[in-house]
Order: sequence, then structure tokens, then C-alpha cells
Amino acid sequence: MARYFIELAYNGAGYNGWQRQPDAPSVQEAVEKGISALLGAPHEIVGAGRTDAGVHAAFAVAHFDTTVAAERVLDPRFVYHLNCVLPKDIAIRNVYAVPDAKHARFDARRREYKYYITTVKDPFATGTAWQITQPLDLDAMQTAAVSLMRYEDFTSFAKLHSDNRTNRCTIFGANWQADDRRLVFTIAADRFLRGMVRAVVGTLVDVGRGKMTPAQFCAVIESESRSEASAQAPAHGLFLTDVQY
Repeated sequence: MARYFIELAYNGAGYNGWQRQPDAPSVQEAVEKGISALLGAPHEIVGAGRTDAGVHAAFAVAHFDTTVAAERVLDPRFVYHLNCVLPKDIAIRNVYAVPDAKHARFDARRREYKYYITTVKDPFATGTAWQITQPLDLDAMQTAAVSLMRYEDFTSFAKLHSDNRTNRCTIFGANWQADDRRLVFTIAADRFLRGMVRAVVGTLVDVGRGKMTPAQFCAVIESESRSEASAQAPAHGLFLTDVQY
């Protein structure tokens, strides 16, 4: 039995998230079906994390184990044929061998997400960015975003009734960038709670709208209460963009 990592990208609009589910389409299930069809036997994959329904990935990682000869799995034609059998909204970028003990989820040390907001009506951003045309105070949003790195407990941004063993995360960076048509929020951490990034973005946007100050944003975090934070930003603006080991 040998272990392989897969690097992939996907448009999450047509899926109920990454994780396999009995009654809804998932990215995990689609990729498993493709690999199993090509290798002639059922195969399971393990992802570096779980994206929510409608969330995209520009770069994601997963692993699978197989007894199929390495020459077959590592042949460039395997990636080509896997892309042929997968839906158009999932793309496999690379497959490579790793040590048997290396784990796509547990060995990941850094994950990065980007959230996109379009500040104009843009028909080409439909489904990939949150449209907000009202003015936002970017300086206030940036001040609040940077404060995230002072904290470790993010219960205020965790989805209620999740099965998290802990709500503590280490934020490595949080930053807003802007051009004349778009805002991009980038956040990196060792781990993220379910629904956390979208809740953070939704609350930061309320800072930008003047509904709360950066100091009140910090108070939301310190409250450790989900009811104090804002509603989640729409899923379609969120992308998983990097996983590092």
C-alpha cells in the first residue's frame, strides 16, 4: 500500500461542501468516484480540510492509499484521464507519492483563504465574489483584521453545535487589499473552525459599514459568543488558496 497526495482546484457552487454526505453531492465523493473508476477498485480520499457548501478552492490537497503500481499512478496520463472523468468544475493539478505516514489533514501546518468582494456590479464576478456597492471604510476593516492576530480563542466566529475539540487557532496573518473594483481579504492560520472565515468577513464588513468600531470588533472576539458576531458572508466569495506542510 502506497500513499499519494493530490493537488486540485474546484468550483464549489454545485456541491454541498467538501465532505462526503449520503444525500447531497460533495467534492470528496466526486473525486473518489473518479479515482475508483480509473484504478478499478473503491478508493477513499482524505482532504486537508472541509470547505462549506458553495465555497471554492483554488488550491486544495488530499491523499489516498492504493496497492496499484506506482508506475500507473504517477504516469502523467493518470492525471489526464482523471480530469477527463471528473466534472468540469473539478480539476486535478498533480498527483505525487509521499511517505506512508504523511497525512493531508493532520500534517498541514498552514492554511490560507481569500475572500473576494466586488465593489461594482460585475456580471463576470457572479458566483465568485460578494457584491457590495455601498462605501466601506477599508482603514477600519484593516485595523480590525490585524487585531485578529492578538487572539487565540475564536468561539465568537465558530458555527454553533460544531464538533470542534477546541476553538483555539493561531492566526498568522489577516489583511485587506483593494483596487478600483475589488476588495480581497486574505487570512492564514494553522487551522480554521467551521464557518469561521465567513463569520469573520461578515463582521469585518459591518465594521466597514460603520455598524461597529474596530474596538467593538475586539469585544466581539472577547465575548466568546457567536450571537455577538455578524451573519456569515456569502459562501460564493470564499476560496481556499493554499495549504502548506
